[in-house]
Amino acid sequence: MNTQRIPLAGVIGQPINQSKSPQLHGHWLKRYGINGHYIPMEVSSVDLPHVLNNLPKMGFRGINVTIPHKEAVLDMADVISDRAALIGAANTLTFQSDGKLHADNTDGYGFTANLKQEAPDWAPKSGPALVLGAGGAARAIVAALLHEKVPEIFLSNRTRARADALKAHFGGKITVVDWTQAASHLDEIGTLVNTTALGMSGKEELKLNLERLTPKTLVTDIVYTPLVTPLLAAARVIGCPTVDGLGMLLHQATPGFERWFGQVPKVDAELRRALLT
Repeated sequence: MNTQRIPLAGVIGQPINQSKSPQLHGHWLKRYGINGHYIPMEVSSVDLPHVLNNLPKMGFRGINVTIPHKEAVLDMADVISDRAALIGAANTLTFQSDGKLHADNTDGYGFTANLKQEAPDWAPKSGPALVLGAGGAARAIVAALLHEKVPEIFLSNRTRARADALKAHFGGKITVVDWTQAASHLDEIGTLVNTTALGMSGKEELKLNLERLTPKTLVTDIVYTPLVTPLLAAARVIGCPTVDGLGMLLHQATPGFERWFGQVPKVDAELRRALLT
């Protein structure tokens, strides 16, 4: 009789119905013939400590974390990766064999891995980047861009105070730009990143005058519904290389899957098709 426990992982948040992570990890489990499960779980902030304490007892090897728990889980972790500490949030938790809870943030890794796969000629050191937004995703992306040696980051957010807070956190290579002045820097940059929900299906339009945008600038949007946002469509008309946001979601999942299920998963066209159907 085989008494080995079936490996379990999952994603926690509130709400959780919108998460594509079960579909993503489920595809990999089937592809690699792994007898495991990945389970979505709606967890309130009140129940979070109790849930994290009990999941490993039930056979869970780790979980992904989404809104609103990404910051709170750091206070409950025993070991925090450097990038999670720098960003101030975690999206990937691993229940280690020694009983300790390890917290990591793979959002920035997913962002840069996506760009390197879809735009192999991207040269982050070649010029400044303009990052739109100052929320949790922006924190991870700013950290990733600095790690890739982008020489300067223009940061613009509708509420300037949030952008100022990110500058205070990350330091001198960040220049805060008023939201109404962001377009004036488009002819200086090598990378343009939208980290806001503007342009997403059902959300407000991203109103950014692209007259000064040049074909040398790589344009990417973390939004993936629609896959080609109005920003990406307009950038393509100008001749810019563009990268959609779906790949960031796919790549950020790979470190967790490897840790929990012991298999390095591939991000490829087959996976993209599976997530888009």
